[in-house]
Amino acid sequence: MKQHKADYQVVPLQGRRTMAFAMRSVQNKPMIHGLIEVDVTRTRAFLREYKAKTGESLSFTAFIATCLGKAVDENKAVQAYYKGRTRLILFNEVDVATVIEREVAGHPQPMIYIIRAANTKTFREIHQEIRTAQVDAVEKGWTPATGKKSVLSLPTFLIRWFFRAFWWLCRTYPPVRKNVLGTVGLTAVGMFGEGAGWGIPPATPQTLNITVGGIGVKREVVDGSIAMREYLSLTISFDHEMIDGAPAARFTQRLKDLIESGYGLDDSTVESEQAVAPGTAKKS
Repeated sequence: MKQHKADYQVVPLQGRRTMAFAMRSVQNKPMIHGLIEVDVTRTRAFLREYKAKTGESLSFTAFIATCLGKAVDENKAVQAYYKGRTRLILFNEVDVATVIEREVAGHPQPMIYIIRAANTKTFREIHQEIRTAQVDAVEKGWTPATGKKSVLSLPTFLIRWFFRAFWWLCRTYPPVRKNVLGTVGLTAVGMFGEGAGWGIPPATPQTLNITVGGIGVKREVVDGSIAMREYLSLTISFDHEMIDGAPAARFTQRLKDLIESGYGLDDSTVESEQAVAPGTAKKS
């Protein structure tokens, strides 16, 4: 009897079960979402010019993480965590949990990577850290494909109990939560397509989550003339149980101002020049 070749392939699930349980654990959080547009014309022009001059592509995600670290550092209430039932804890460090993609067993797989103390790092430092994490050892971050010792090896009913125990531990000991989950989340989905568009995330373990969407072009009047401007679609999500409208609005405005001003970009040029000619004084 003639056998037909299968018209499909089987690939590892790679942690989707664990991700599903994690989302279900926080699905009842009262999240509020703000959908804003941010003018990134200056930033995009800088990145293009820098690449044309040096051949190096700087990470847009690293830029957003730099601005996020600064904005949260000035508004620490947006990364508050419960400590027990009656108190909140505000960490001094801003640990940004983001997702990067690495190749595992021949397939691109998501990996949660935490940029520690992003509020104390320059754009160049965060850029280099992300680039290194994309190719470095898996142990640098957490990935669903970490082997038999991971949560994936547990039966379904034990995974449920694991997450119940984990969230109890996080509420009781916030430093554990910070160490495992970071203090704020950053997800970039705009890199997978072109044009404007917002991403609406599910509830996240962090009090604050930023979703970077697409970039669209609009005509605007600038100094009396029509100019083309590039606008980033940005979704800012807060746990309304922890954050009220006023601090959320102040943080949002500050983050928008930092991004539009190109915060931290000039530092990358200076650091790059110093790396090429260490110890050489820059002429005025």
